[in-house]
Amino acid sequence: MTEHTTDPATEAFVSHRNLLFTVAYEMLGSAADAEDVLQETWLRWAEVDLGTVRDQRAYLVRITTRQALNRLRTMKRRREAYVGQWLPEPLITTPDVAEDIELAESMSMAMMLVLESLSPTERVVFVLREVFEVDYDEIAEAVGKTPVAVRQIAHRARGHVDARRPRRTASPRETRTALEAFRRALETGNPQDLLGVLAPDVVLLSDGGGVKRAALHPVIGADKIVRFYLGGSAKVEATITWEPTVVNGSPALAVHVGGELDGVMAVRVEDARITGLYFVRNPEKLTRVTSETPLTLR
Repeated sequence: MTEHTTDPATEAFVSHRNLLFTVAYEMLGSAADAEDVLQETWLRWAEVDLGTVRDQRAYLVRITTRQALNRLRTMKRRREAYVGQWLPEPLITTPDVAEDIELAESMSMAMMLVLESLSPTERVVFVLREVFEVDYDEIAEAVGKTPVAVRQIAHRARGHVDARRPRRTASPRETRTALEAFRRALETGNPQDLLGVLAPDVVLLSDGGGVKRAALHPVIGADKIVRFYLGGSAKVEATITWEPTVVNGSPALAVHVGGELDGVMAVRVEDARITGLYFVRNPEKLTRVTSETPLTLR
């Protein structure tokens, strides 16, 4: 595949590539695995007789869905052996993603973690129906179920997600305001300033992948999180800085230690206070935070 090719199959695949990546990433929570799914999709698409395809976009989404579902089942087993907390692979996103409220909410760290609690089939059905508005018949063909069964799965998944998603999605402006207050408190290291921006029942999840230091279990409560942070930062001799960025369509912080990227901190904000902290330090998950990844629902 080159940018100069005029092959119809290649042109169709390239024109829908951002959509297919978005579909795969929403289903898998991993950019690396999403890229593998796209490669598998291309190999199967290249063998298709285009003369038999009525809707190329739908056909490509169907292939991507099948490959993602197969990989998701394998990943579920792989994650059971993961060291410590598993968090989605963060993406630096383009400005238009933050402006698309539905897309930004669907791929926020908080929502991606909710999707992790679904079964592979439930997650795929939910993503296709609720995020990409694919009709039930098309979903049924993609997952190998009847439309009636897909409706039942979608209803069950929706109820599961609604019971666990944030009560109210904070606007980007609200999130930036809370995050800026948090950043200033981190810079000063003042415990009271940190407690002032954190909700009492805030939860910290940190993902080091067994490579970087991270809490193996969730840290719950503002007091415990402040002690955890202050204790950990006191052991770091190099300078720590926090730079504003946009991760998965929402304001976040890029953490640098001694001038080197050390991790990405995403947050969940409710009622002007931070209720969730998601700190990704695993180096294997930081390959997509140095350049923007284009995403789309269309």
